[in-house]
Amino acid sequence: MRMMAKLASAIALGAMVFAGAASAQEKGTVGVLMPTKASARWIADGDNMVKQLQERGYKTDLQYAEDDIPTQISQLENMVAAGVQTLVIASIDGTTLTDGLQQAHDKGIKVIAYDRLIRNSPNVDYYTTFDNFQVGVLQAQSIVDGLKLESEAGPFNIELFGGSPDDNNAFFFYDGAMSVLQPYIDSGKLVIPSGETGMDRVGTLRWDPAVAQARMDNLLSSYYGDKTVNAVLSPYDGLSIGIISALSAVGYGSGDKPMPIVSGQDAEVPSVKSIENGQQYSTIFKDTRELAKVTVDMIDAIGQGKEPEVNDTKTYNNGEKVVPSYLLKPVLVTKDNIKPVLVDSGYYTEAQIQP
Repeated sequence: MRMMAKLASAIALGAMVFAGAASAQEKGTVGVLMPTKASARWIADGDNMVKQLQERGYKTDLQYAEDDIPTQISQLENMVAAGVQTLVIASIDGTTLTDGLQQAHDKGIKVIAYDRLIRNSPNVDYYTTFDNFQVGVLQAQSIVDGLKLESEAGPFNIELFGGSPDDNNAFFFYDGAMSVLQPYIDSGKLVIPSGETGMDRVGTLRWDPAVAQARMDNLLSSYYGDKTVNAVLSPYDGLSIGIISALSAVGYGSGDKPMPIVSGQDAEVPSVKSIENGQQYSTIFKDTRELAKVTVDMIDAIGQGKEPEVNDTKTYNNGEKVVPSYLLKPVLVTKDNIKPVLVDSGYYTEAQIQP
């Protein structure tokens, strides 16, 4: 009887071990496609996704396309052919992946658009991102606060920069910002000497800092001979650094030429240091750890045959469908709250962001 009991116990234990191994095996591989390593935030996104997926028992295939569209298309098709369980895609150009997404759909592979909406495809199952309209609102509000528009008479000169026109988020950032700035422009308290407005005029392809710096150089030489720049709407820290370089080259930030109020986004280390130094005025913190967590939660739900949690089913129409989305809250960061937001949260150490 004891032998039988031991045998039964061993069989049960073996079954549990086998079931556990099978369960881990069933979780499979998640393909993660990121646009580029040129931006520190995408490196952080990739690292956070891999860390959290592996902690939950998934294998991962993380690839960067270095802002080359054919490379990302090839990476997508190869992952589909390899039979990944789920795809997480931060697209370079969200209109170029239609064929690969159809292949994924045909193989039953779910697709989560990650912080950049993939457009013109019905085969985008979910979208995880931040409230991108609110990002723009916060960027513009930092300009309102920095210039003290509520109490100062003005007028103040401002120039507008937009993100990459092939990134759907760029339009949300711009529209959010203009919802705040437009009344001041209409009243004459804010003046745009160049007259350049609209994403077709102010967009910055591929979010390229060099392009932003060159455009700021041109604006300064063409429109500011006897005028002063008081503010620059910048949607991303990399662009802000380029813009500030152009401004510094003509004397802003020294002597009697104060640096304009310059916004930003992503709380990248060089820009956080720039804020500490009194050059860049603000940035927007988007906690990539939280974005990764929400995305992995979705992947888990999909794997269990459950419906993933979303909190927005109206905003993000990709041209083919309204994509169910989970939106996280962005946080405005200025010199006054760097420590509580970025250091106390464990996102950076104090040593990392020392000027």
